[in-house]
Amino acid sequence: MRLIDLSRAADQRSFDDSHSYSIDNREVALKSASCRYTGLVHKLTLSSMTGSYIDFPGHIKETDNGWDAKNFPPELLYRIPCRTIHLDRPDRSGGITAEDLRQAAGGDIKTPFLVINALGNRHFWEIEQRTVWLAMDAVDWIISTGCRCILSDVYESTSLDGVFLKLFGAGICTVCEPGLLAPLPETALVSVIFFPIPSVKQIPCRILAEVEE
Repeated sequence: MRLIDLSRAADQRSFDDSHSYSIDNREVALKSASCRYTGLVHKLTLSSMTGSYIDFPGHIKETDNGWDAKNFPPELLYRIPCRTIHLDRPDRSGGITAEDLRQAAGGDIKTPFLVINALGNRHFWEIEQRTVWLAMDAVDWIISTGCRCILSDVYESTSLDGVFLKLFGAGICTVCEPGLLAPLPETALVSVIFFPIPSVKQIPCRILAEVEE
């Protein structure tokens, strides 16, 4: 098996520069009869949208199902079989429809974890923001796959059609602002890892995919 890191690091580009972070370092002098050294402790200040991040349905108040970063069952996001759909949509090419996804997938599919690579070899920040998006019939198709979580490099349009509202209403978590998705094969095992903080409905995460050599 080979491991692919699909995460975007905290210092990589985002659509929104306000999703930044800061680090305050504190040195702690430690010594004993045997040794002397200096420990380094960090105080981190960051947005929940720093780097790649996962949204639980409660990211929208009206669709909150009680899940948060502490009580979400980790087994639902650990080494989960995923199906990846690859498209290659250029900048400002508009909505991706259910039929677009169906054709790219080779038909209707069932999967617990869905990955949509809409932009080919481009990162999400290399297009004009929200000029490629998931049409609402595509959202219905995504829900029909039975997935519990979706990772995509595009989601909502500038007109705010309700993509996240509908996905969260169906109990589906969303993983946003990934690194490059093009290297991911059609099938893999995906893990999404985050710190278990109670009451947090959106949190930065690490996205790892295991693929066959």
